[in-house]
Amino acid sequence: MFCAIVAGEAPAAVVTETDEVIAFLDVRPMSEGHTLVVPKRHAARLADLPAEDGARMFALGHRLARAARDGGLRADAVNLVVNDGRAAFQTVDHVHLHVIPRFAGDKRAVLRRFLRRKPRTSDGAAALLRDALPD
Repeated sequence: MFCAIVAGEAPAAVVTETDEVIAFLDVRPMSEGHTLVVPKRHAARLADLPAEDGARMFALGHRLARAARDGGLRADAVNLVVNDGRAAFQTVDHVHLHVIPRFAGDKRAVLRRFLRRKPRTSDGAAALLRDALPD
């Protein structure tokens, strides 16, 4: 699934990309602006991921976390999460970093969405994040 997005064969609300990684909005977000950072080189698990690709993935995740807090989303906090393996809730066999903006008082809503995630209704958060990305 993510390889098709990387290849431009599947639609995605792309926030930003480099030659090595791509960031796009999650189709079933935990919160507004929930973004996935995906290495373009396929690796199913962290053990398969070259260290330099992991470093690039986390570097972009760091930039996106700053954009979520400092930009138009105005997040109060951010979770950075990697689910590595089925027992850790990994549902796509391609390593990816979740950048989940958090807002004061959202714990109950986030837990509810974790159990029953709904499709994203707008791509507007992609523009907010893109505009706020630090260099």
